[in-house]
Amino acid sequence: MNRDFQETLDKYGALLSRVASTYEANHHLQQELLQEITLAVWQALTRFKGESSEKTYIMRVAHNRAVNHVAYHAKQPKSDTYCEVSEPADNGKASAESTLQKEKQIDSLLVAVRKLPIQTRQIVTLSMEGLSYQEISEVNGVKANNVGVILNRARKTLMEQIQHVE
Repeated sequence: MNRDFQETLDKYGALLSRVASTYEANHHLQQELLQEITLAVWQALTRFKGESSEKTYIMRVAHNRAVNHVAYHAKQPKSDTYCEVSEPADNGKASAESTLQKEKQIDSLLVAVRKLPIQTRQIVTLSMEGLSYQEISEVNGVKANNVGVILNRARKTLMEQIQHVE
């Protein structure tokens, strides 16, 4: 692995992992998707021309790969083995009760986000990663003012779903 790519992974690895977890609930398929995204980023970096920020470019590649992954797996026969949800991380810094509550909230949010249509899911995920409306527009091909409309609708939907679960 060349040094530039390793630096890119060091810088954006956690972000790519979060993208994978947004699209895939099953831990093993998350890891598979993360590998697919990493390979896609590695291949795409040679074509990066600086027309956007590196982060925006990498997010576009990651989301395109994730959409392809979801589309492929949606066509596959369903099996009980693909129903497991990833194990929550244990950081040992908070009490067990507060950690469990926080993990439950995160799991509820991820389940709700995964139920959104693909384009809305992409926009929500990019927003959660701190990208501006303009950057989200560049990644997703939606006009920047439409990004705000989609995000507002998605927030309302997510709030309703999360409140319904609680």
